[in-house]
Amino acid sequence: MTLTTKRFQQRGFTLVEIMIVVAIIGLLAAMAIPNFLRARKNTDRNMCIHNLRIISDAAQELRLERPAEPVDAAHIQPYLGRQLPSGVMPTCPVGGNYGDFDTIPTCTSQEAGFEHTLPL
Repeated sequence: MTLTTKRFQQRGFTLVEIMIVVAIIGLLAAMAIPNFLRARKNTDRNMCIHNLRIISDAAQELRLERPAEPVDAAHIQPYLGRQLPSGVMPTCPVGGNYGDFDTIPTCTSQEAGFEHTLPL
């Protein structure tokens, strides 16, 4: 009986194959992350403009029912239609401040460096 040595072959990935997979994942992440951030910024902008529309509609309703009342946050709250008996003022998703309600409402943020207005 002859003794033969068995050759053990280990199955697995080489270092080069693992590095190629990591490089592909890094490339895909480099392409996906900027698109995700851009989509999030657009979503925040659209939500802010939606809130501006709600404020503008409430201000117009106040002007129709009570022309002598000043148009400010305290007076348009009942016209927001969010909760009864009085509405809750919407907030900007990125921390901006809603401006003058008497004209076209705007949202500005000094920290984020933007200004949103209602499209005409």
